[in-house]
Amino acid sequence: MSTSTADRFRAAVDNRDLAALDDLFTDDVRFYSPVKFTPFDGKPMVLGLFGVLLRTFEEFRYIGEYTGAAQTSSDGTTAPSEVLLFRAKAGGKEIHGIDLLHFAEDGRIKEFTVMVRPRSAVHALGEAVLAGLVADGLVPASADQ
Repeated sequence: MSTSTADRFRAAVDNRDLAALDDLFTDDVRFYSPVKFTPFDGKPMVLGLFGVLLRTFEEFRYIGEYTGAAQTSSDGTTAPSEVLLFRAKAGGKEIHGIDLLHFAEDGRIKEFTVMVRPRSAVHALGEAVLAGLVADGLVPASADQ
């Protein structure tokens, strides 16, 4: 179940298809960003964030995956997860990163954690994403990261 969700997620990202992403997230999905301390909560906010991310990343590509690991989520439940490795550019910086997808019982994504390196890329990505979130009206211009 989780493998097909991850495959569908990868295809949606590759195709820049927000409608397909909508079907893959639980309503209460939580997104942990490398540039913001508190998570993004709920499907509307996470889909808005993905709209910004899909515009912000340049040359985004998945390069590998790790499947079959169980992970305990923030609510204390343990469920399947998958790690997707990616490369991209943002703000002229090369980014190496992972997406950690944590699945709900129905196979949809309930938690999503992104980790990126190096630090200079995290900073460039954070600035670009914040500008996109402000431009789309998803956060106020004075939002503290």
